[in-house]
Amino acid sequence: MNLLNRNCQIYDISPVISSEIAVFPGDTRFEEHFSMDMQHGDHLTLSSITTTVHLGAHTDAPSHYHREGHSLEKRNLNHYLGPVQVIEVQVPRASRIKIADLKGQEIKTQRVLFKTGSFPNPNQWNDDFVALSPELIEELARLKVILVGIDTPSVDPCDDKILSSHQAIYKHDMAILEGITLQAVPAGLYDLIALPLPIKGADASPVRAILLKGLSS
Repeated sequence: MNLLNRNCQIYDISPVISSEIAVFPGDTRFEEHFSMDMQHGDHLTLSSITTTVHLGAHTDAPSHYHREGHSLEKRNLNHYLGPVQVIEVQVPRASRIKIADLKGQEIKTQRVLFKTGSFPNPNQWNDDFVALSPELIEELARLKVILVGIDTPSVDPCDDKILSSHQAIYKHDMAILEGITLQAVPAGLYDLIALPLPIKGADASPVRAILLKGLSS
């Protein structure tokens, strides 16, 4: 059964996963290993992968950034499924987005994705990506936001060891969506599907994140 009407537009906001994709410096790069391959005469192709779970479009589990946080299989899927707002911001590289940077834009949904353009090539690492401020997280929590996402590898800066925005997110039991690609997505309202794998004990999971426009029209 086709659940999407013919006027529904799909935006795939997940970068392609390959051995070329950039990972956080020091983390495990993606590798695919073939134990059988039809191109080499086998009757089927069979592969395995070695990778960080913080790969491409992914969601962090609370256990990634807090000693008392739950692992990913225990998370409520409602966080990752439903109405979402894409907000575009213009801020300097290596800065944190503050409340004032929203320039009065009204938060209209419980899920918010920030389009910064500061990590433009998923296959090329750059340290000076934009992150989120703890003050912004506090304001979003006050507005009942349950998921916050960004088109960079992290909601905190590359060199932040305290992870202040992660900690603010933990305080309010919000979900995180990082590493998404929003270049082709106009600011506005959508429906989000970004479901993590139920990997027991996992501190993160890659997701196939998509935005739907016109789902209910």
